[in-house]
Amino acid sequence: MSSKFNVEYIAGGATQNSIKVAQWMLQIPGATSYMGSIGKDKYGEAMKKDATAAGVNVHYYEDESAPTGTCGVCVVGGERSLIANLSAANCYKVDHLKKPENWALVEKAKFYYIAGFFLTVSPESIQLVSEHAAANNKVFTMNLSAPFICEFFKDVQEKFLPYMDFVFGNETEARTFSRVHGWETEDVEQIAIKISQLPKATGTYKRTTVITQGADPVVVAEDGKVKKYPVIPLPKEKLVDTNGAGDAFVGGFMSQLVKEKSIEECVKAGCYASNVVIQRSGCTYPEKPDFN
Repeated sequence: MSSKFNVEYIAGGATQNSIKVAQWMLQIPGATSYMGSIGKDKYGEAMKKDATAAGVNVHYYEDESAPTGTCGVCVVGGERSLIANLSAANCYKVDHLKKPENWALVEKAKFYYIAGFFLTVSPESIQLVSEHAAANNKVFTMNLSAPFICEFFKDVQEKFLPYMDFVFGNETEARTFSRVHGWETEDVEQIAIKISQLPKATGTYKRTTVITQGADPVVVAEDGKVKKYPVIPLPKEKLVDTNGAGDAFVGGFMSQLVKEKSIEECVKAGCYASNVVIQRSGCTYPEKPDFN
């Protein structure tokens, strides 16, 4: 018995997805910069080409021995399964960040976003960026990213929580975070408040927790209060691929945060971006956004 599959090759990666979406929403070439690790191969070249075409200023560390990371995604009826081969993505070196031409990007930036996955790769790099942000009153944001990060990388995650001005995540990650911290609650609103009230390294910004819940409202906690924002409804027949939905939400959110828009506008942009992405394969989008 034989069957045919439609196979597409799409440049991605959690943080890079978010940066590309923010860049797309902003429509200002070079408004965003990205650093990560790739191999010296055809997939690395494809990554460079795709990100550059998207308008992102990319400065990759190119590993000499490991191939560019890849991820096989199988989508059936809108549901997804993923098998990742991280390879070069696991090889980023802090020395690359310290190079003058790369550190200049850090100094120039006013907002920073790092996915929780990077906690497993280069905590030294996160430390340099988070401390720079705190010392210069800049906005530092991270994502819980996955239940296993909250569970098995709890200590290193806790180390950088004081620097986080915005914490992103979904309901499953939030509940895992709650369990490993012994909070004994699965109430996402309460968890969001508790995360927002954890100690901070500086008093410049209060922490805001932003938790997405699929088709359910987005939960935002700040100042000990919770607000819920509805997502854009989507008929099931229009759902193509949920891969990258969370990344797209963060990208949309950040695109308005850098413009100093209200939290409501940031969430609205995040919901718009994720709504666009889940109607397409991978974290992709049309040429221009239709967001007001």
